Amino acid sequence: MKIKSVHLKNYRRLENVEIPFEDEETVFVGPNNSGKTSATSAFRNFLVRPNFKIHDFSVSKISEIDSFGTDETGEAELPSIDMDIWFSVDPDIEFGRVFSLVLNVSEELDEVGVRIQFCVKDKDQLKSAYLSAFPAPEDGSDAQSLSHFLSLPGNLSRHFSLQYYALEVVVEELIQKPIEPDEGKRVLDTLVRIDFVDAQRNIDDQEAGRSNRLSSAFATFYKKNLEQAEASEAANQIIDENNASLTKHYGEHFETLMQVIQSLGVPSVNDREMKIVSTLRPEDALHGNTDLLYVDPELSHELPEAYNGLGFKNLVYMAIQISHFHLQWMRTENNRPLCQIIFIEEPEVHLHAQVQQTFISNIWEIVRKASKDAGEENLVPQLAITTHSSHVLDTVEFGKVRYFRRCARDGEDPITATTLNASKVHSLRNFKAQKTSAAGVIEDEKETLDFLKRYLKLTHCDLFFADAAVLVEGTAEKLLLQNMIEKTAPELKYNYLTVLEVGGAYAHRFASLFEFLNIPYLVITDIDAVDPAHNRKACRADLPDAATSNAALKFYLNKEIVSDFVDLKADEKILADGTCRIAFQRPTPVEGFEPPQSMHGRTFEETFVYQNMQLFRDGKIGIGKDIPAGQVFEDEYQMVFERIKSPSFKKTEFALDIASSTEGWVTPEYIADGLIWLEGLICKTAKKGEE
Repeated sequence: MKIKSVHLKNYRRLENVEIPFEDEETVFVGPNNSGKTSATSAFRNFLVRPNFKIHDFSVSKISEIDSFGTDETGEAELPSIDMDIWFSVDPDIEFGRVFSLVLNVSEELDEVGVRIQFCVKDKDQLKSAYLSAFPAPEDGSDAQSLSHFLSLPGNLSRHFSLQYYALEVVVEELIQKPIEPDEGKRVLDTLVRIDFVDAQRNIDDQEAGRSNRLSSAFATFYKKNLEQAEASEAANQIIDENNASLTKHYGEHFETLMQVIQSLGVPSVNDREMKIVSTLRPEDALHGNTDLLYVDPELSHELPEAYNGLGFKNLVYMAIQISHFHLQWMRTENNRPLCQIIFIEEPEVHLHAQVQQTFISNIWEIVRKASKDAGEENLVPQLAITTHSSHVLDTVEFGKVRYFRRCARDGEDPITATTLNASKVHSLRNFKAQKTSAAGVIEDEKETLDFLKRYLKLTHCDLFFADAAVLVEGTAEKLLLQNMIEKTAPELKYNYLTVLEVGGAYAHRFASLFEFLNIPYLVITDIDAVDPAHNRKACRADLPDAATSNAALKFYLNKEIVSDFVDLKADEKILADGTCRIAFQRPTPVEGFEPPQSMHGRTFEETFVYQNMQLFRDGKIGIGKDIPAGQVFEDEYQMVFERIKSPSFKKTEFALDIASSTEGWVTPEYIADGLIWLEGLICKTAKKGEE
C-alpha cells in the first residue's frame, strides 16, 4: 500500500490543493511562505497529534467563523478543515484492513479514500458558550469576535473535533460515508505510519545543552533498535571494566550503522573516525547512555562531539533518525501499518553542495540495506522532502517535483491583490511541454520536455524558488543585469529573480513551463536582423525588408520583418495573460546630431553603444578602438555596426569593462522598459504570507 494523493481544504494558505505522492520520494519546492511547511504540518495535525489552532483555518474562513458568531438568522454555517487521503490497494493482500473504507464491495478495488474533517461538534452549544463569554455590549460597540473566543486556550479543542468518512468516486461524483471516530482513527493507524525529521533539528553548538545531541540520538537508537548488553556483576564494582565492556559492545552493534554513515561522504579520508564509548555510572549501565567521540586513529586522539562541524552533525542525525523510524516500522509486531511516509524538512542545512547532491541516493542506500537485512526488501517507506536547495533538486526526477506557488485567495482578483495569502500546488508529473506559437505551430512535446529537463538539471533548478524569471540573450546581458536593475527598476533587488541565459533560439522553449507554474517572466532578446536577399547574412536593422533570425520573436509574435516589430505597441509585447513580456531592440535617438537621428541596433552590445554614444566618443568606454569625433551620421552608424559584428569583438570583455566603469551610462531603453514592467508586476505583491 502507498499514499497516492492528499487533498487539503481550508488549511492555512492551502485553501484547496491536491498533492499527488510518488511511490518513492516526492519533493516539495517553492519560494518561502508558499505552503510547503503547511502541507507537512497537516499530516501531523490530522494523523499524529491533533493540535489545531484557530489560525490553521485559511484566512478567508476566519470571516465566515466571525459571521457565524453574529448571525441571528440561523442560516450561517461554520467551515471545516478537510484532508482527503487516497491509498493504492492490493485487494488480494490488504482487503481486510480496508474493509470499513469500502463502500461497494462488488466493484474492482485498487484504491480507497478516507476524509478526516476538523469540524464543530455542536454549533448551538458553541454559540451559546461564545455569547455567554462575550455578550453583546450594551453601548452598541463591537463585541469580541468568535475567532478570538476560539483562540483562547482550550476553546477550539472543546468545540471542534475530528470526524472520519469513507470515500468513493461514482461516475465522477465523490460519495462519503461517516465512520465512527474511534473506528476511523483505528483504521488509519493500521494503514499508515507518519514520521518527521523536522527542519529545526537543534544541532547548534551555541547552546551547551545541545552539544551532545548526536550522543543522545545514538543512545536512543541503541535502546530502541539494537540488542541490549547484559549487566555483569563486576559492573557494580569496577566501573572502568564495565565501561570498557560496553564500549566494545557498542562498537560491535553500531558497526553497520557507522559504515553507512561513513559512506555519506563525511568525514572524508582525512577526517577523524567516529567512536561510541560508555561514560556511565554502574547504576546507569543498562540504560544505553553514550557519548560520541571523534578519534584520530593515528594519534589515538579523541575529541568530544561538540568539536565537529554542524553539517556533519546534521547529516549523521538525519541518518540516525530515518534508520530509527524505518526499523521501528519494520519491527512493529501487531497490526504493522501497511505503509510508512517519512517527512524530511530542509535536509540541506549546513551541508556543502556535493553532499546535498548525494543526499537522497544515500538515504535510499540506508533504507534499502535495512530492509534487506531484515528480510523485508519490499518494505520501504515513501519519502516526502521539502527543500530550498537547487543542489538537492538537481538530482530529482522531473516528475517527482511538487511546486508550491503563492497566489490570491479563491474569489479574489489576482490583478488587484496586494498580499498572496493562498497557494496552489503543481505536480510536474502532469506537465505537458506543448505550446502553440503565435502562428499556430505546435511544438514537439517530447523534444521540448527533453530540452527543459536537460537545461534545468545542468543550470537552473533555482527557478522553482523564484518570484520571476528573466531570460537573456547572452553573457553580456547577464553580467550587466544587476547594474541595469539598480539603475532602472531598483525594487526588483528585493525579489528573487532567476536569470536564464538561453539565447534567441531557446527562450520560447520555456513558455509552457512558465505558464504551467504561473511564474512571471521577461524575455530580453535580440532583433538579429538578416538580409533575405543575401543568404540571410547579418545586416543593419534599418535595412529595408530586413528580417529577424530570432526563433523566439517569431514564435511569440508571429512576425519576421524587422519594421513590423518596430511598429508594435507596448501592450502587444505582453503575452500569456499578462505574465510575459518580450523586449527587443528598437530605433533609439543618438545624441550629437542635428536634426536628431536614430540608430537601430541588432544586438544588445550595438544598442548599448548607440544609447551611450558620447561615452564611446570620449574614449571613456571602448569597443576595440576609439570612435572618432565629428563623423557624419552614416559613417558612425556603419562603423559601430561593423566593429561589433566583427569576430574579433569580445562580448564578455565589453560587458566587464562596462560593469567596472564608474561612468554614468544608461540602460538600453528596450531593457529598461521590460524591467520597469516586471517591477510593476511583481513588486506590488507583498512577500508576507502565512506558511
